Amino acid sequence: MEMLDIEVFEGGFKETELGPLPEEWEVVRLGDVVKIIKGKKPRTLNENPSKKSLPYLTAEYFRYGVPKQFVDIEVEKDLPICKKEDVVLIWDGSKAGQVFMGLEGVLASTMVKIIPTINNLDKLYLYCFLATKFDYLNSQTTGSTIPHVNKTVFFNLPLPLPPLEEQKAIAGILSTVQSAIEKTEKVINALKNLKKSMMKHLFTYGPVAEQEAEKVELKETEIGLIPKHWEVVRVGEVVKIIKGKKPRTLNENPSKNSLPYLTAEYFRYGVPKQFVDIEVEKDLPICKKEDVVLIWDGSKAGQVFMGLEGVLASTMVKIIPTINNLDKLYLYCFLTTKSDYLNSQTTGSTIPHVNKTVFFNLPLPLPPLEEQQKIAQILQRIDQRIEKEEKYKNALQNLFKSLLHNLMTGKIRVRVKDHGED
Repeated sequence: MEMLDIEVFEGGFKETELGPLPEEWEVVRLGDVVKIIKGKKPRTLNENPSKKSLPYLTAEYFRYGVPKQFVDIEVEKDLPICKKEDVVLIWDGSKAGQVFMGLEGVLASTMVKIIPTINNLDKLYLYCFLATKFDYLNSQTTGSTIPHVNKTVFFNLPLPLPPLEEQKAIAGILSTVQSAIEKTEKVINALKNLKKSMMKHLFTYGPVAEQEAEKVELKETEIGLIPKHWEVVRVGEVVKIIKGKKPRTLNENPSKNSLPYLTAEYFRYGVPKQFVDIEVEKDLPICKKEDVVLIWDGSKAGQVFMGLEGVLASTMVKIIPTINNLDKLYLYCFLTTKSDYLNSQTTGSTIPHVNKTVFFNLPLPLPPLEEQQKIAQILQRIDQRIEKEEKYKNALQNLFKSLLHNLMTGKIRVRVKDHGED
């Protein structure tokens, strides 16, 4: 997208069905200004590209940027083709209503291309508008087995329509922020892949440089190759657990004698919602920042946390080493690799719980304490970088939501500068 030189200005408002909007704006039905073209399933899909092929434009390709299938457009000439500037929407499936732009290829059969039928509707502005409607369109789907976007609901959406230059300015601002979000997501994914690769190396060779790995003497164990001087122990041989308790009283506001109630939500988002008066309730388990905490009950059972202080929630357990040569941060790093496995092995017909036998029988590679600490420090540095990027991404997403609301309602007015004016 070309860089736009934008200025902010003010204007008068009028009352519309969407609330107050700038006087120059219209409100139109989406069906009055766009048409849709549905994708088709090709007769043949190939896993490898050829000279005359294009990628098959699936939602997965849009999300992850990796084409998995290709279509020979010389053989199949009647299929709808999308350009990078086209607006594409998922029409069928659980994510019906999600919108994309930016790729070229053959449109998948579960998707539609949305084409403006008037000259004064900018495609990027249309994309930004539809991005605000995913939850609504997804909640209004039809179909008993496979959900589909409700065509009537879709075409009846009221669209605020600023003058074309203002649409371009709005879309230019929003797409700049969205681009920054996407770049940050790529950095986060790259760091997560780095962590996976690093964990595989560290738990096989120990905290040695890659070029030194071949010098490490290994032995075969039930968990694969590990350094010869390491042990393998059962988790239940080296830790005990303390289950959280539900306090008699939870307060929404902190007091002098209170501590946060340590829920999974607090660990994830860093905002305590409830507090416990520990002078009144003295028999509750307290966690320190260095303690390892695991979700024991619920759909996310097996997820592990560290880094907060407070009263342990009733759905969680604190994991305490029972030997001196087990580093807590190393234990945390190990358990993060087992979250999916523990979650898949839960018990309980209504509320899932971590299977105690499975948990205590986990084989744990146990290096000397100094090596544990080095491994943990390496992985912690990557985690800190991921956390920093996640916070930046959240800030950008909040900025995008704020701008989206203010720009799409005309609370902030923008236009492309006319440098011919005095």
